[in-house]
Amino acid sequence: MERIPILQMGDLLLVTIQVDMHDRLAMTLQDDLTTRISQVDARGVLIDISALEIVDSFIGRVLGNIAKMAQVLDAETVVVGMQPAVAITLVELGLSLTGIRTALNVEKGMALLRSAVHRDLNEDESPVLPEEPTGIYGEM
Repeated sequence: MERIPILQMGDLLLVTIQVDMHDRLAMTLQDDLTTRISQVDARGVLIDISALEIVDSFIGRVLGNIAKMAQVLDAETVVVGMQPAVAITLVELGLSLTGIRTALNVEKGMALLRSAVHRDLNEDESPVLPEEPTGIYGEM
């Protein structure tokens, strides 16, 4: 079975789609990616689609679903390298890639992803002040 490689870079996953996407491959990627996010506790996913010249409505929906599933698994998603024709097609199909951040290239995408992950980590690690100790009757 054909699979798209998923590379791990620290707490980030990198997916570079170098082949024409067909429906079965898109579904396999969705399953593989969500499994990998939970296995390695990934905080972010970067998907490079620069080699894709055509994206149909199904592939567009799968990309949106991947981002939503990643978000549920506490990971950010950034799609990079979108060709102008792909962007036009997605807009004409009425697909809004909700939950997906986009960047022009891998370098900008990684910076965006690291920024989003770092921001989320800082929010998660904000200090929690302990409550004042109280006795049985509310006062000590």
